[in-house]
Amino acid sequence: MLTQKSNDNLVIASLWLLMFSASSQLMIIAPILPQIGKQLNIDIAIQGTLVTSYALMLGIFALVMGPISDKVGRRRILLFGTGAMACALALHNLAFDYYSFLTARAVAGAAGGILSGASVSYVGDYFPYERRGWANGWIATGIAAGQIMGVPMGTVLAEWYGVYGPFSLFAVTMFAAFLLIWLVVPQPAVQRHNGALTVTTVLKKYLTMIRTPQIAATAAIYGVMYAGFSLYVVYLPTWLTGVFGVSGHEIASLFFVGGIASVITGPNAGRLSDRIGRKVIIITSCLGLAVVMILTTAVLSSFWMSYILFILIMMFVAARISPFQALVSEIVPDEQRGAMMSLTIALGQIGLGLGGAAAGIIYTGLGFASNTFFGAASVLLMAILVWRFIAEPELKKKTVKSSPMLHVIPEKQAVS
Repeated sequence: MLTQKSNDNLVIASLWLLMFSASSQLMIIAPILPQIGKQLNIDIAIQGTLVTSYALMLGIFALVMGPISDKVGRRRILLFGTGAMACALALHNLAFDYYSFLTARAVAGAAGGILSGASVSYVGDYFPYERRGWANGWIATGIAAGQIMGVPMGTVLAEWYGVYGPFSLFAVTMFAAFLLIWLVVPQPAVQRHNGALTVTTVLKKYLTMIRTPQIAATAAIYGVMYAGFSLYVVYLPTWLTGVFGVSGHEIASLFFVGGIASVITGPNAGRLSDRIGRKVIIITSCLGLAVVMILTTAVLSSFWMSYILFILIMMFVAARISPFQALVSEIVPDEQRGAMMSLTIALGQIGLGLGGAAAGIIYTGLGFASNTFFGAASVLLMAILVWRFIAEPELKKKTVKSSPMLHVIPEKQAVS
């Protein structure tokens, strides 16, 4: 018979594999985008819309599925989302031109929107507040693992078998996540939304949330957080290549070591935030990140120094993610958590898209030093918003090792 600790670890492993698969299939687009354009005869001017279609559909479906997950339960949404994503990734094999590949990316974005809010909200449902930093930290390493393992493997597969190779691989890993969730991830015994679920009630729910200062601030923070990162990182490889004449392999190695830094930092930052509080970790990380960003063009005199800089960047980025997710998971009651997380994630995607678009204009017009300035300004704005508007629940001195899994609702009862 499995112990509670074993059950918790299986839940973490299932969500980790989900996160690894979802992040890998997203991050692989950038390094193989020229190959996609060449293989499918897509003009370079419209290749970026393959990223836009994914982000747009993710944001829309995150908003739609959040309230649904509050009503039907997170487990069912996770199963539906992982199954849909596995099918969407397999669908890439049928793409033969721009429009068919654009459609495949849009379908994958819709599946990503189903998963994005539910996966984060499930941690809030299953783990007590005192352990959410630890749980989110471990699950977030799936993103870093995608950067370390998923992207290099996908790039090699694209060279060997064409652009369909990496998407086939990640379809298999996502299907494995589906099986794990089906077998070992339960529906926690949390309060569900009992009211009618209509377009009007959903819109009213979101409007009510936005009118709440703390939730509005949280949504703004997600947008600012993603915008600041994309303002900086999207054109960092381009700038490094132009200044130091480095190859794609060297850029890949930079992201590899950055991913390792994330894997080490994420769980430790989450665990530390469980002990000393979330806000102090988030604000300190933002301040450190802003300083490193703004110093980039001033201190880098050779490419090897960029390894040190990027390690620091990814450490500060990882250090704020899991404490922030744990903090915002407690802002609303259980029955509203899915809608709230979906709202914030959708606005985060808007921030990511706007930041990426602005990054190109800033880089070509003003140079990369301006990208670092605006990126750092966004990070500092995030720190101010967290400090000013987000209240931190009191951490219990003695954390509970059990979780809501001890009171799991049987699946037949869960739908009532």
